[in-house]
Amino acid sequence: MLKKLCCIVLCIALSAQAADLAPQPQHQRAIRVSTALLGHYHYKPTPVDDQLSAAIFERYLKSLDGDKYYFVQADIDQLNGYRTRLDDAINDEDLQPAFAIFNLYTRRVEERFVYARELLKTGGFRFDQNERFAFDRDKASWAPSEDALRQVWQLRVKNDWLRLKLAGKADSEIATMLDKRYEQSIRRVKRLKSDDAFQAFMNAYTMAIEPHTSYLGPRASADFDISMRLSLFGIGAVLQERDDYTVIREVTPGGPAALSGQLKAGDRIVAVAQGEGPFVDVVGSRLDETVALIRGPADSVVRLDILPGDAGPDARHRQISLVRKKVDLAQQAAKKSILDVSDGNDLRRIGVITLPTFYSDFEGERQGDRNARSATRDVERLLGELGKEKVDGVVLDLRHNGGGSLKEAIALTGLFIDTGPVVMERNAQGRVFVDGDSNPGTAWDGPLGVLIDGESASASEIFAAAIQDYGRGIVIGEQSYGKGTVQTVLNLDQAVGDDKANLGELRLTIAQFFRVNGGTTQLRGVQPDIAFPATSDPTLTGEASNDNALPWTRIRAAAYDRVADLGDIIPQLQARHAAWAANDPDFKKLAEVATELQRLRQLKSLSLNETERRRETEAQEKRFAGIARVDDGLLDSERDPEREKADEKAADKVKDIRLRGAAHIVADEVNLLRENARPAVQQRASQAALSH
Repeated sequence: MLKKLCCIVLCIALSAQAADLAPQPQHQRAIRVSTALLGHYHYKPTPVDDQLSAAIFERYLKSLDGDKYYFVQADIDQLNGYRTRLDDAINDEDLQPAFAIFNLYTRRVEERFVYARELLKTGGFRFDQNERFAFDRDKASWAPSEDALRQVWQLRVKNDWLRLKLAGKADSEIATMLDKRYEQSIRRVKRLKSDDAFQAFMNAYTMAIEPHTSYLGPRASADFDISMRLSLFGIGAVLQERDDYTVIREVTPGGPAALSGQLKAGDRIVAVAQGEGPFVDVVGSRLDETVALIRGPADSVVRLDILPGDAGPDARHRQISLVRKKVDLAQQAAKKSILDVSDGNDLRRIGVITLPTFYSDFEGERQGDRNARSATRDVERLLGELGKEKVDGVVLDLRHNGGGSLKEAIALTGLFIDTGPVVMERNAQGRVFVDGDSNPGTAWDGPLGVLIDGESASASEIFAAAIQDYGRGIVIGEQSYGKGTVQTVLNLDQAVGDDKANLGELRLTIAQFFRVNGGTTQLRGVQPDIAFPATSDPTLTGEASNDNALPWTRIRAAAYDRVADLGDIIPQLQARHAAWAANDPDFKKLAEVATELQRLRQLKSLSLNETERRRETEAQEKRFAGIARVDDGLLDSERDPEREKADEKAADKVKDIRLRGAAHIVADEVNLLRENARPAVQQRASQAALSH
């Protein structure tokens, strides 16, 4: 009783100041059903007790103020009363403590940015002293006082100013830009809603159990569904928030907006109307709210009030009507290209398939839509086209591919092996299931390379590991992320049998997956057969960076037969690649950049001495020339959409050094296999392991 009373008193003390946000009835319902599902189905069932409460508390604070810019030690001392009481809040469906913490956070954010704007008014920053800005504050202590935190903010504002100064901005322009930036930060925090607070707390709760368990509110759930099926019903435009406006960042080719010819990058949406209904003013609205108004059912009409991008705020508006259609997000689908690789008198044509994610239109498949989006079907089609174009080998580019559908990863592997197991799953009860390809035949049986990096995760790792274990191809690049867990998404509305409950979805870990050789990719990832200079650090950005990640382990291997044995030619490929890399100026530069990035990762602060900082910046620009964009001191939302689009096109033209290196390796694989009169696939895989 005393425990709950202390919690209530603390909650009232915090809420009495300015608790604008409060939990809603659907939040209590959502946390009730989520707790039940986590307890019954999670791979790592965890009791909701004081120990979990402390973990939730720490993760919640980190999600809100990980760099310790907003709270001071006195705030933390005040909030510490919740450290072992959040379990009671969850079990009692009393979300007031979570909202009290969030409301204090929003007040502190507003106070800090108000102070930052005041600093701009005083001006007169000096950059001839030996001050340093500590940008990595994850391990820092909470500021002991308001004065101490103000000193931190003084250095932060000076750093923002210096970045723009080094990019060539005048002082008056810098003051205006930063004042607008800080004002926007205040506006954003004022626009936060109860759903935002609930989602932040729910993710602190779920991720305290395990890193890949999360809660998706109704709007986030809709965005996830769109990302998986690569389509939506809308106007076909990419939007961004800029100042108080929703701005057209780019128009999607083939979409309603592009076909109408009435919208262009930079145009500002002032208001949105449904059909013949009244316009709703969206100036100052959140981006997700404007997007929700623009999306809608197929063949319905949406009207937009547009302020042209090249016009002033008082210019004449124009109103346009667009009919919503199904828009394919083609830029996120698989794509192909061909690279010609010359080596002496030999010219090899290497096909490249870039796969950004393992997408699948689950709903379309359930409804029997034969044209539903599928990563495997798209790649199979592209392989057929590359075959007709007489390529000698193929590189499957899985860089930055964070995963997606497990089913697609298995099916995609089946395009390169005849039949056989692809992955094993162990559930919470310890039972092991073998999932594999049972469709005879392949879509490509020639030389194959799989290009991965530190962001290749989950389904990408399943595919790359299977190709490696079968000896089917060469894995190239950097160590992958190291995510060896399987998630499922549960619709909470369906769980309670109420389609209108609007509770969102729960993404929870239900199993751990294993390679067919018995090992797991968890923590260790997939190690490439031929490694490129590493530009990422798995301990900082991979699975190993999570303090509560599941451990690496091993189970008994599946019964499978390698379809080829490339072990004897890998040393030769490594030697040929080393010789090529040593003589290729671009690849040599890549190695230098990787070394420089390792050095920069060790830095925790930046000089605020203009002379020293300018010298460091100019040196880095020379090292990164042609590989990374020069720092212009701007946020993404501050860049001109047309200029941003032009920069992206220019970046696309920059030679992709890693891809070119992978193509050379596959060309060498082609040559070595032909020299030894060996096929890329030597034998049929065993089907014995497909029995569970």
